Amino acid sequence: MEYEDDKATSQRRGRRPSGGGGASAALTHDPRVAMWLAEELSDGAARILIRLQSLADLRRMAVMPDVHPSRSVCVGCVLATQEVVYPEAIGGDIGCGMSAVRMTGIGGVDLAGGAAERVLAALNRRVDVMARSSTSVELDVDGPAPVQLREERLAKSAARTGTTQLGTLGRGNHFVEVQVDEEGAVWIMAHSGSRAMGQEVAAHYARAARERGVRSVLQGLRIDSVDGQKYMSDQEWCVRYAAANRRAILQSAAAAVRAVVGGGADWGSFVDAPHNFVRIEEHGGTDLIVHRKGAAPAAAGRAGLIPGSAGTMSVHVEGRGSARSLCTSSHGAGRVLSRGDAKRSITVGTLRREMRGVAYDTRRENGLRDEAPAAYRDLRAVLRAQQELVKVTRTLRPLVSFKAGG
Repeated sequence: MEYEDDKATSQRRGRRPSGGGGASAALTHDPRVAMWLAEELSDGAARILIRLQSLADLRRMAVMPDVHPSRSVCVGCVLATQEVVYPEAIGGDIGCGMSAVRMTGIGGVDLAGGAAERVLAALNRRVDVMARSSTSVELDVDGPAPVQLREERLAKSAARTGTTQLGTLGRGNHFVEVQVDEEGAVWIMAHSGSRAMGQEVAAHYARAARERGVRSVLQGLRIDSVDGQKYMSDQEWCVRYAAANRRAILQSAAAAVRAVVGGGADWGSFVDAPHNFVRIEEHGGTDLIVHRKGAAPAAAGRAGLIPGSAGTMSVHVEGRGSARSLCTSSHGAGRVLSRGDAKRSITVGTLRREMRGVAYDTRRENGLRDEAPAAYRDLRAVLRAQQELVKVTRTLRPLVSFKAGG
């Protein structure tokens, strides 16, 4: 199948990027597009989504209520194709997602007073951020073997760096939270991804797409090409690595909690939900290449995790299997301020007010301003917008928030 250059296609169809109500109308008039919006699309998000309508081989697009602009493809966006896979459509942190486990033998009351601050200090000691340290908790989690990567250069890199980063958190919006649910049970939630390996895999195949791939709004790889097959396999390796990474982080975090207030992790309660990945799935009797970027799988009955912001509630959910959304939901509350805007407009004082009642590292306040609750949507509005996609099964509030900042 031959694909036209996206610029020519856009000109022929008469589409121009625009924001506001007109943008939403332009998107909803396309039968391939379905949207669940908590508020009007921003101009930046609208421009990206309208541009993606011209993507070669696009069959379906689903837009989640936490949608916000990102490079090339919005966070909170699902793209379905049939013949072309687009590395850019899931981003660089392949396999990034959420995991959670319940602690037994303790309750939220055990983290009252100074206990939460002591748990925070223990997390600082036990949860590694950039690389594994010699004092790290011994893990019983093994990531996928480097030799399973199809690209030899990537396999060699994984052998060098993969073990040193397994069980590490990373910076930005990645976090570990100790939370309490409505019944007083304590949970630990972690948000992290495939670390440097995901970025390296993404960069390698993005380069292959530029050099040998399909020319469109994004650069893609034919699914039946050697590069396309290798990418599908290697990104799945990253998804498995990221899941192992989160489980390892939770092991370290559970050890930190146990060292302060006792208890243990109930691994039978473990939930894992990736939100940056691509897989071939059947929808409506057709096999589609489903790209999710900042969008969580929500098949009927599937357990999921949707965090709010550092100082607000998070929820556990169950998918409803919505066909229109390609069995997908939001992955979080979604940013309303870019990192730059947040740093310019959110003060340390605002951060302190919004984090009242949550133990966090006040030494890192300046670097945490772009992760303040004010930078994010109200999760309740996001949940209202996607009632047909998921149902809430548990609501939790944060007691301890551990982020590296920066």
